[in-house]
Amino acid sequence: MTEMQSAIPAGVGTWVVLPTYNEAENLEGIAAAILGALPGGTLLVVDDGSPDGTGDIADRLAAADPRVRVRHRTAKQGLGRAYLDGFGVALDGGAAIVIQMDADWSHDPAVLPQMIAPVEDGTADLVIGSRYTPGGGVEDWGIGRRIISRGGSVFARTVLGLGPHDLTGGFKAWRGPTLAAVPRDGVRAGGYVFQIEMTYRASRMGARVTEVPITFRDRRAGTSKMSRRIIVEALLVVIGLRLDELRGRGPSRGGQAKGGGAGKA
Repeated sequence: MTEMQSAIPAGVGTWVVLPTYNEAENLEGIAAAILGALPGGTLLVVDDGSPDGTGDIADRLAAADPRVRVRHRTAKQGLGRAYLDGFGVALDGGAAIVIQMDADWSHDPAVLPQMIAPVEDGTADLVIGSRYTPGGGVEDWGIGRRIISRGGSVFARTVLGLGPHDLTGGFKAWRGPTLAAVPRDGVRAGGYVFQIEMTYRASRMGARVTEVPITFRDRRAGTSKMSRRIIVEALLVVIGLRLDELRGRGPSRGGQAKGGGAGKA
C-alpha cells in the first residue's frame, strides 16, 4: 500500500443506513462508533418519527458532522420500508457500498471494515454478517430465541434453496450497483423477513454472496421490536416467495448482478 493510499480514510464511498425507532439511548454512541470505524463513510439515519426524540438527536449530530445525514419519516411503517427508503437516498447520493445495520449495538461497528473488504476487493456483491458460519455466534439469548432464529434461517434456506447460513440477520454490505439492480418495488416484507427477501432476490439475480462471521449481542438499551407477528410473517412470506417461483412469477435466475448493470464497477 502506498503512502497516499494509506492516507485515504476507511469507508470512502460507503453509506451506512441506520433505521431508528425510539433509539434515543443508543443513537449518539452508535453513530460515533460507526464513524470511528469508517471515518470516510457517510451515516444515514432513517428515523420513523420516534416519539422519544431520536430524530432530534439525529438532527443535532448532522448539524455537527457533515458525514451524518437524516431521513425523517412521518410514521413507523416497518423495518423493510425504512431500509428501502434509505437505500434510495444512499444510491442517489452515489454510494459505492451500502451497509445496513441495527442501531441497538447488536451489530458491532468494529466489524465494519471486515464487512466491506470483500466488496472493495471485488470478490463479493453482498456480504452477510453471519451468526451461523464458523467463527460466528450469539450472546445474551435464551434457548427459545436461539431456536427460533436458527430455525428461521434453516427453514428459509431449505425452502428457497439458498446458500448463506444466516438469512434472518440484518448486518449486510451491498455493492452499490448490485443493490440498485435488485427490484425493490415488489418487496412485500415490512418486517425482519425483509432480510430474507432481499438476499433471495439478489441470489436469484446471480449476486456473489459471502458471509463474514460476527458475534451478535442483545441490545444494550431500549426495547426489542421482535414479536410473534413478525415470526409468522416470515414463514408466510418465505412460502409465498417459493410458490410464486414455482408458478413462474418469481425473480429470474442469473440476471444483472454478475454483469451489465450490477457487474463489477
